[in-house]
Amino acid sequence: MDAPKLLIRPVPPRPSLLSRISPPAHRHHRGTLWILVAAAAAMAVVIFLLIASLSSPSPRFGIVIDAGSSGTRIHVFGFNGESGMIPSIDWGSTAVMRVTPGLSAFSGEPERARASLAELLEFAKGRVAKDQWGKTDVRLMATAGLRMLPVEVRDSILESCRMVLRSSGFRFQDDWASVIPGSDEGIYAWVAANYALNTLGGDPQKTTGIIELGGASAQVTFVSNEALPAEFLHVLKFGETTYNLYSNSFLHYGQNAAHESLQKLLRSRSPKASAESVQEGLLIDPCSPKGYSYVGEPADVPNSKLEHQPIGQAGGNFSACRSAASMLLQKEKENCLYQKCHMGSTFIPKLQGSFVATENFFFTTKFFGLSPTSSLSDLMLAGEQFCGEDWSKLKEKYHTLAEEDLSRYCFSSAYIVALLHDSLGITLDDRRIEFANQVGNIQVEWALGAFIMQTMATRSYHSGWITSVVQPDSLVLLFVASTLLIFAAWLASKWRRPQLKTIYDLEKGRYIVTRVN
Repeated sequence: MDAPKLLIRPVPPRPSLLSRISPPAHRHHRGTLWILVAAAAAMAVVIFLLIASLSSPSPRFGIVIDAGSSGTRIHVFGFNGESGMIPSIDWGSTAVMRVTPGLSAFSGEPERARASLAELLEFAKGRVAKDQWGKTDVRLMATAGLRMLPVEVRDSILESCRMVLRSSGFRFQDDWASVIPGSDEGIYAWVAANYALNTLGGDPQKTTGIIELGGASAQVTFVSNEALPAEFLHVLKFGETTYNLYSNSFLHYGQNAAHESLQKLLRSRSPKASAESVQEGLLIDPCSPKGYSYVGEPADVPNSKLEHQPIGQAGGNFSACRSAASMLLQKEKENCLYQKCHMGSTFIPKLQGSFVATENFFFTTKFFGLSPTSSLSDLMLAGEQFCGEDWSKLKEKYHTLAEEDLSRYCFSSAYIVALLHDSLGITLDDRRIEFANQVGNIQVEWALGAFIMQTMATRSYHSGWITSVVQPDSLVLLFVASTLLIFAAWLASKWRRPQLKTIYDLEKGRYIVTRVN
């Protein structure tokens, strides 16, 4: 009998590590780690951006020199912002300084013009950190004072200014010293006013117009719905909003220039000069307080035997002064080429919306103690009382003012009424005009508007990607993104690769792989 044989069954090999089921505790630990890492990363980003938003980056600077008819101002603007964006002005770093006289006073000695800028530039250097000088643009923009000079004299004065600006240490190009058109002056003032009112980029019908009364010229700028002649239409775009502006400058219609024109009319002995008569070589000036006398040159008075003596006496007549002022404003109206001209031969559409009246409008109403929203009838009443007051009493009452300045408030009150009511059609009880030189704490000066437009148009001022990211709306988006990141990490932790179990089937003699639920 044969010996029994051993039955040897093949022993299945041990499953590899890849075929084993992962311990649940290990997978849970890995999922928790995912969530913690994602949450920590999201929180770190949010905290970093919040800290960055609360920190105050050093402002950049820009300089605008306003070369006006009566003086020169330098404006140093501190700001944050980028090209194409309305800059955020840092008012704590912004400063202004003024010197007199204006550049036009150096018409006989153009080389002296650069010396008048030296003090202004030293002032700017004291406000701008030295390492920022080479990055800071300086622009000189001259207005009506230089516009009235002969071209060759104007160019000589500007070249004198360029010499000192080139060596100032600030960034400067020769074409950055120029005489700007009067319409640009009005547009810049409009931009400044609406920047202060926070209406730039908004509904055009909710913007505010600007009326300036300077020394040599007056400017009117506002959004108009009328079809405008091409020479008066100026299209501005802020963001997605387009503004169709009427803007024009009236040279020689500034307060000082108009007063000088009136004096020439009086001295010419023209019967059109005044409603008052001229007797015995003495001129009756209705635009000065009663009893005031002024001195003139003999050449100013034809056939006069007076030599450097008082040639005029004041009539102190507000109505007669207003009539004379209206006559000045309507001069050359017969040359009007448009359907209607409100001032001289120049087209002006019907005024729309509200307005800010600046410079001499503001100074005059402030002198009379009127509020910014006073009506023209209030100004008329104050002007009539002032013009009719005896000069000796006025000098005693306003003893701190220079006599020449004090004497002109009769004219300025009458001229403003003639300009706004008789010429532009503002009713005497209309209160849509605010007489102000500032809105809130912001001075409404055209130099501010010029700086805003130049900054938006010419250079890219990058204060880093944080500046554009860290905004209130952006922080909300960051919070949502962080939440989604954490949620995605949680989903990843819940996702499981199929768990497989490998069994060796003895009957079939092979491995069988099955999925574990």
